Amino acid sequence: MDTKFKSGFLAIIGRPNVGKSTFMNNVIGQKIAIMSDKAQTTRNKIQGVLTEEDAQIVFIDTPGIHKPKHRLGDFMVKIAEDTLNEVDAILFMINADEGYGKGDQYIIDRLQQVKRPVFLIINKVDLIHPDDLFPLIERYKNKYNFEEIIPISALHGNNVTHLLDILKAHLPEGPQYYPEDQITDHPERFIIGELIREKALQLTREEVPHSIAVVIENIETRDSNAVFIQAAIVVERKTQKGIIIGKQGSMLKDIGKKARKDIEALLGSKVYLELWVKVQKDWRNKQSQLREFGFRSDEY
Repeated sequence: MDTKFKSGFLAIIGRPNVGKSTFMNNVIGQKIAIMSDKAQTTRNKIQGVLTEEDAQIVFIDTPGIHKPKHRLGDFMVKIAEDTLNEVDAILFMINADEGYGKGDQYIIDRLQQVKRPVFLIINKVDLIHPDDLFPLIERYKNKYNFEEIIPISALHGNNVTHLLDILKAHLPEGPQYYPEDQITDHPERFIIGELIREKALQLTREEVPHSIAVVIENIETRDSNAVFIQAAIVVERKTQKGIIIGKQGSMLKDIGKKARKDIEALLGSKVYLELWVKVQKDWRNKQSQLREFGFRSDEY
């Protein structure tokens, strides 16, 4: 292998809903992290692997750092903060059209304890006037000594190639950690559950999303090479169950239809998806439930 091959692990952090998952999905070229207009969509570290001829970058999309309101929130923030000390560099992403806020200061305070280079990524620059960009950059420069500040639009791809060139230049020489055709270290079962949860987030009302978990009960491939998947959508209250099911099952059917399309694209196979809904009261505050649903940490 060429000794000049570079590789490294980069954490993507930021307030909820600044476009971290959109950025990583677009860079990797396939959906591996769910996207929603609801805050705090990402709950686990999602590793996305970008392999090029001269480098391999492993992106870790962390849950948005925020002040937690329940044990699940504690778990999400701990995952994000622990990641900062495990990587080669940090991408701190902000939303250009929201500007500086208390949530950013909350994150910057935590970055003061981290001995890693931090790049400020100003996302969604397509939503602001170019004249507003320089004052925004100056404000953040006065808050933290960033390695570099790069404005981008993850959705439209503006300046993303330039950002990747900068990141590769800062990577250390290292091995290729993953095969070149591997884009994530998460098993298909995990991604399938996330795709189902994404559709539920997109289609349901505001009071439901943070109470949703998806448990894949069974996956099997039959003689026809079709994949049969059975999954449970877990909510905290009976009223939420009714919302997810919808009138005469219409909402659940819609969630399944949209999720099945993405799962078929992921697996490259015909998919039969069976969904049902069950209530597990206050699961976000119960240690045993968090572990059962895949939220694992030494402290929870």
